[in-house]
Amino acid sequence: MKKIMIPLIVLAALAAPNLTSLRAAEPLKKVLVLTTTTGFRHSSIPTAEKILAQLAEQSGAFTVDFVRQPDGKPGGLKKDATDQEKADFKAAEDQWQEKLKQALQKLAPESLKNYDGVIFANTTGDLPIPDKEGFLEWIKNGGAFIGIHSCGDTFHGWPGFIDMLGAEFQTHGAQVGVECMNMDPTHPATQKLGRSWVISQEEMYCFKNYDATKVHDLLSLDKHPNDKTPGHYPVAWCKDYGKGRMFYTSLGHREDIWDADPTMKNRENLVKVSLAYQAHILGGIKWALGLEQSKAK
Repeated sequence: MKKIMIPLIVLAALAAPNLTSLRAAEPLKKVLVLTTTTGFRHSSIPTAEKILAQLAEQSGAFTVDFVRQPDGKPGGLKKDATDQEKADFKAAEDQWQEKLKQALQKLAPESLKNYDGVIFANTTGDLPIPDKEGFLEWIKNGGAFIGIHSCGDTFHGWPGFIDMLGAEFQTHGAQVGVECMNMDPTHPATQKLGRSWVISQEEMYCFKNYDATKVHDLLSLDKHPNDKTPGHYPVAWCKDYGKGRMFYTSLGHREDIWDADPTMKNRENLVKVSLAYQAHILGGIKWALGLEQSKAK
């Protein structure tokens, strides 16, 4: 009986791990998306949730898990409310706040170990997260933080958060058209936007406690969006925060900034603006997660 001799090179090839399979098996980055609010709540939040989930799936770079607004938040209390109505309102508000606290347990240090990044997408107000300093330490130790639009209108009374973010929302005027200056065309968040980026309609923020020397500017305006006073008006920026990374964009108020659906009702921005915005936030997310590189302060 003849022995079949298999060349050593074939055996080696059979025994060697399949590199393509190994790469495919590498775990995706895990990102927690918060869309909870205790202040103003944007109508674009459901659109933001949809687009972030799509970007995660289409890019294949990360997965998303959501902390959404709990049901049952009581509405406003009328001025002539009776004592009983006031008591009932307070009981309902307390019950809802407890539900919100439970939802935000995903931001506890033990839970954050399961995530590589956190996105605050149009959050507002003071959110009852379980361990504020533990949250900042998680970022300093290598976590990614991505803030979108009214994230800048969150935690006004928390200096540590404002320092991490790099600024604090101050005010905004009527929605306007703007031409954003691209301050770093090589950065993943801005490399597809050209030297400047024209947006037909958006709510533009003005900030306080902003120090250009402590962040890496990505997008800015050279005049006030409403009164046209010349100056430096930041729109998007990033920074290193300890071993972690922070990316923030103040854009994201309107549904037609987020969504490229050409049939969207009341569309003011061209589809190409929405696609550019999606590339903007996807690049920022990838950079914050360490999946793409660029120089930042």
